[in-house]
Amino acid sequence: MKFNHLISAAVAVAASATPVFAQDRESHFDGLYISGVAGIAAQGNDRADTLVFDTNRDGTYGDTVATAAGANAFASGFCNGAANGSIPAGGCAKDRDRVEYGGRIGYDMRNGDFVVGGLFEVTRNNSRDFTSGFSTTPASYTIGRRLDHAFALRARAGFTPGGGALFYATGGGSYAKIDHSFGTTNTANSFAEVNDGKYVWGWQAGGGAEIMLTDNISLGLEYLYNRHRDNKYSVAVGQGTAPATNPFLIQSGGTNIRPSDTDFDYHSLRASVSLQF
Repeated sequence: MKFNHLISAAVAVAASATPVFAQDRESHFDGLYISGVAGIAAQGNDRADTLVFDTNRDGTYGDTVATAAGANAFASGFCNGAANGSIPAGGCAKDRDRVEYGGRIGYDMRNGDFVVGGLFEVTRNNSRDFTSGFSTTPASYTIGRRLDHAFALRARAGFTPGGGALFYATGGGSYAKIDHSFGTTNTANSFAEVNDGKYVWGWQAGGGAEIMLTDNISLGLEYLYNRHRDNKYSVAVGQGTAPATNPFLIQSGGTNIRPSDTDFDYHSLRASVSLQF
């Protein structure tokens, strides 16, 4: 797994660096620093995610899209992934874990072996999260989302035994732009994306460790859990060339669709290189 490779590499570098720790340990992790970070962004387990519907467009989701005969038009079900075709038998492609990278600037204050500080960070994330549904028409409908970039402001507090290494916890707020995509094999209705690419609020929490390679350069490994509130996006289904008896149109002339999970969650495992001033 990619996480294991990253951990192994960080441990190997840290182990090889131990004999060359800098001597001026009283100045470590005390003051301004800048860092570059890179690693893996992995999607969480959201197998229960489905598409949800607002058939009367009153802003409340959870309605059943019903045929003229009263049957559930989405009785074929849903999947956590991107549909490979118009029927469930075609399967779904899995969510995609991808690279995350960025930079940060921070300031630490040290009192003996204890360190507290804060940081501002900008990152970009290429992972993808998909949710698909299958109508009995048959047809498939897939909504995808990706965190384009995020600004984070976090605190961190830790312990530095002797000054050569820092073990810390970190957490704070995040403001992120989430991009969406929509695809369907339905060629009859019209589809319009609403509020794509909007900025949303979220939070991050995790921990990590840094080890000094020289008096000014450190190598780190960090884990973060990330959650952003993604409840602004939807897809508005209209008539297109479909008849008035189309299940999306029967109740109010149209239907809005969004994923049932309105939180965009992912795990970050990053390596960092920092320059301390």
